[in-house]
Amino acid sequence: MPDAVAAFLFLGVIAYSLFGGADFGAGFWDLTAGGAARGRGPRHLIDTCVGPVWEANHTWLVYCLVFLWSGFPVAFTAITTTLYIPLGIAVLGIVLRGAGFAFRKASLRTPEQRLYGVAFAASSVLTPYCFGSIAGGIASGRVPTAGNGDAVTSWLNPTSVLGGVLAVLVCAYLAATYLYVAARQQRDHTLQRHFRGRALLAAVLTGAVSIAGVFVLRHDAPHLFRRLSHGALPLVLLAALCGIATMVMVWRERTRFLRGLAAAAVALVVLGWGVAQYPYLLGTHLEIDAAAAPEATLAVTIGVAVVAGLLIFPSIALLFRLANRGSLRPGDQEPAEPGP
Repeated sequence: MPDAVAAFLFLGVIAYSLFGGADFGAGFWDLTAGGAARGRGPRHLIDTCVGPVWEANHTWLVYCLVFLWSGFPVAFTAITTTLYIPLGIAVLGIVLRGAGFAFRKASLRTPEQRLYGVAFAASSVLTPYCFGSIAGGIASGRVPTAGNGDAVTSWLNPTSVLGGVLAVLVCAYLAATYLYVAARQQRDHTLQRHFRGRALLAAVLTGAVSIAGVFVLRHDAPHLFRRLSHGALPLVLLAALCGIATMVMVWRERTRFLRGLAAAAVALVVLGWGVAQYPYLLGTHLEIDAAAAPEATLAVTIGVAVVAGLLIFPSIALLFRLANRGSLRPGDQEPAEPGP
């Protein structure tokens, strides 16, 4: 039963990596889109793609938190009493990001739009970096079972820096790929070229940092390196193949199954991390069985997971289907003057 709850929890982590990751990545490309004139088109596409679905993506974050504190309260206490600085920054980033995105669209004056645009875009980079650094701290065994670990070195260390940088790059890779497909669907050749180049750049940088990360993990997190290079190696190699296939398709300007391949590459990387860490919740020391709540609580948690799946998956699938068709857009009105 503890393994089943852990599996449900990790499904939520993968879902948030895919949906929330693409959402954060869109903010990264918003930040780097350029000035008001040059960035007008990309920012309008980002607004139309993100607008209908951005609030729904954080459903998975709430899901993960509820499952962690209900199913594994010892691990939840250890993580929150050790990694409270990056967790606090991430929460602040989510709030500022949502406020910036909402107010930028509602503002009429350019200076205000620029201010809210900066809040939206900068938070879109800071938040995934913090989540990646948290994952690095957990995976490298820097969160003690009793909690109250070092509040600084637990997330400011080589593995955490690697995790944070990879999280930002992966989000950018996902978003650029999705936005390229959206531009193709709208037959906007200028935006196609814009996001095609960025998708290729993000994929190359992600691959380069991943290769460099092998040496970082070997030195700083030998247990994680050993597991990734043995038990989780097939998943890592399959993720690399999906990433290469995505690059080839973008290069050849093919979009059929492109989003699915990009999502598969990211999902396999996250799944590889989970396999490498199993059976531990805190990297190297706290096992799933030892951290689990009483069986009665786990049984209720599994029941909630099943009900949540029956309610959430069809709803989100319908939401994304309608958003992809353009059925949720307010119309072909002229976009407001963009931010920075």
